[in-house]
Amino acid sequence: MPDGDLFASPSKDAVISGRQDADPAKVLHDVFGYSEFRPGQWPVIEAALAGEPVLAIMPTGGGKSLCYQLPALVRDDLSVVVSPLIALMRDQVANLTAAGVPAGTINSSNSPEENRQVFAALHNGELRVLYISPERLLTDDMLGRLRNLKPGRIAIDEAHCVSQWGHDFRPDYLRLSALAEHLPDVPRMALTATADAATQRDIVDKLFSGQDAKVFISGFDRPNIRLSIQPKASVKSQVLAFVRRHKGAAGIVYCRSRKRVEDAAATLQAEGIPALAYHAGMPGHERDANQDRFIAEDGLVMCATIAFGMGVDKPDIRFVCHHDLPGSIESYYQEIGRAGRDGDPAEALLLFGADDIKLRRDLIESSGKSPEQ
Repeated sequence: MPDGDLFASPSKDAVISGRQDADPAKVLHDVFGYSEFRPGQWPVIEAALAGEPVLAIMPTGGGKSLCYQLPALVRDDLSVVVSPLIALMRDQVANLTAAGVPAGTINSSNSPEENRQVFAALHNGELRVLYISPERLLTDDMLGRLRNLKPGRIAIDEAHCVSQWGHDFRPDYLRLSALAEHLPDVPRMALTATADAATQRDIVDKLFSGQDAKVFISGFDRPNIRLSIQPKASVKSQVLAFVRRHKGAAGIVYCRSRKRVEDAAATLQAEGIPALAYHAGMPGHERDANQDRFIAEDGLVMCATIAFGMGVDKPDIRFVCHHDLPGSIESYYQEIGRAGRDGDPAEALLLFGADDIKLRRDLIESSGKSPEQ
């Protein structure tokens, strides 16, 4: 998607304008191209359409985004979606635009002119889905705009970020509890792929302010992903053999450190495998360019730290390899969930060694979190 394409009007063939309470099944088919809902989607959508407070815990690749996108089209109103990552927002807007859904994003990477275009579309009632970061949502200016616009719902994606018990805590998410005060009449939804019991309680307490939220938990089994675990022997050879087994397919190799990312990418490239690198130490434009290539092109392998992945909605990722032990079960589940979103067979390989176990034990004992080294 070009940088300036942050808002798109629906095509003349779109079926989403000028109606109230459209048939959800018809919208599902005509806009998104599906003949039926995935397991767990309809109860969440039904509760959202009823304006009930909702916490939905659904597997990665289980169709969480449809649960807040489709109600906006059925009701012909606005879903405001809180998201933690710019890449996630832009990717979702691109997908909606391709489906003829008027969507936009307000974020720090936009130029003033881009933001102006999105605000104009918003105030003209043209948007159905608006993606925004928590810090931008909670500005006085944005809250004032939304009070006047009266959106149909606010969906808080990656809601586990609100919990200090979760694996990806973000302080900006804590401030979202203020939505109950500033926009009390706007129904709220919280969605995430992973949340243990303590995290679930934290999400409900902080985002629903005493409301009796409906909690929906879908099964976490992804039967199309084959899981395997190997002890480390010759790691480079193991990774290379695994990637070669999926020749021509898109995949991700997760590594613990920036250096290992670069080494893994170089090893694959030397063997004629198209591989890219992604880590927080790279210039932002180079990181973004590699992510855009990975999403748009076929058959690329992304070697990355955990900085890569959230919100990357590439349906045909066929494999995920963990070069090193993940930081937690939740992280592992999130990361392998990038694979097989199209429902076709995929494979995940986890390599582990004594050094991984020692590092994790040291971090637990020091109550630290795994750094991106």
